[in-house]
Amino acid sequence: MTANLRIPAQRTIAFSAVLGLILSLILFIPGNSSAVTGLCVNCHTMHNSQDGGNMATYGGGTGPNPVLLRGTCLGCHAYNKTGTLNVIDIGGSQIPQVWHDAATDLAAGNFKYVDGTGYGKGHNVIDFFGTNSDVDLDAAPGVYMVHDSFLTDTYLTCAGTNGCHGSRQDASGTGLGAIKGAHHGNVDGKCNTADTVANSYRFLLGTKGLENTTDKWQNKDANSHNEYYGRTTPTTYDCGSNQCHASYPAKPLNGTITDFCGTCHPNFHGTGNIGGDINSPFTRHPTDIVLKGSGEFAAYTTYSVEAPVGRTTVPDAASGTVVPGTDVITCLSCHAAHGTNYPDMLKWDYLTMNAGGGGSGGCFTCHTEKDNP
Repeated sequence: MTANLRIPAQRTIAFSAVLGLILSLILFIPGNSSAVTGLCVNCHTMHNSQDGGNMATYGGGTGPNPVLLRGTCLGCHAYNKTGTLNVIDIGGSQIPQVWHDAATDLAAGNFKYVDGTGYGKGHNVIDFFGTNSDVDLDAAPGVYMVHDSFLTDTYLTCAGTNGCHGSRQDASGTGLGAIKGAHHGNVDGKCNTADTVANSYRFLLGTKGLENTTDKWQNKDANSHNEYYGRTTPTTYDCGSNQCHASYPAKPLNGTITDFCGTCHPNFHGTGNIGGDINSPFTRHPTDIVLKGSGEFAAYTTYSVEAPVGRTTVPDAASGTVVPGTDVITCLSCHAAHGTNYPDMLKWDYLTMNAGGGGSGGCFTCHTEKDNP
């Protein structure tokens, strides 16, 4: 026999209002900037039941879900995959959409390009695509062989131990548990500490950067974009003390976005892997090195959202100026983290980069003389 506890409608409204007031007071404690505001009932359900029906309505699931949420990560961040908005409003909260049909993608790209036959166009997270969904690759390219049985399309998730966002610690598991509490404690804008999930850039634990607060989650133009943190010497990973497991949970050693990518793709990074030092000629395209201040590179002075540079300190505001000889190349100078409409998650079609063809953009953003006829 099951008891069905029903709260009268007026009490439910009053209770929600009280919770909303309490939440708003907590969220606006000085020094704490949060992405989540409004009524608790917008996101949470106490018992996943109201009037005999389930409350896990975001994403079409039935619940219950971890952290008492009404939906999964994708239930909110891929709320309407065929929708024409890249940021939607749910209960007063602005929520970026990682899969959508909008004309403009977010800074991290769009998972929709990976669906179907676009296996090499983005990360094949099992949250969207299920296991073994990549017919081209089983393991992350550039991964240490000791990890290639873990960093595969069988295990890769949006968040958690085998994912990118949240705590990469076994006890956190995957998905919602890995980012527990981060939305309420979120540092919006400059993330220069990065010692928790909440104060790390885009919930990428240990990663620093400046989140665009003008056109949120977007690299719109030269003056409205994210700012990525970089260094002048790339980290070389090994299986000794200088590795992503040097501290736990696993995270990048020096806080750069390139460092973060290197925790899964280490063989593409480090001085030993790009040619032995930070000077040309290189055997792999370098990242976390300075954009040279001489030759053709000196002409890249206006910030390009197609080929963005990184900064050696996290700035307070976005800048439309590039300073060759000071600013740096990062992984995101060429790639988008979620997916693009081009192979290898590139931000442009590499096969159309025609040296001497008089083109522009893409590779020629930095290599400004290579396009000359």
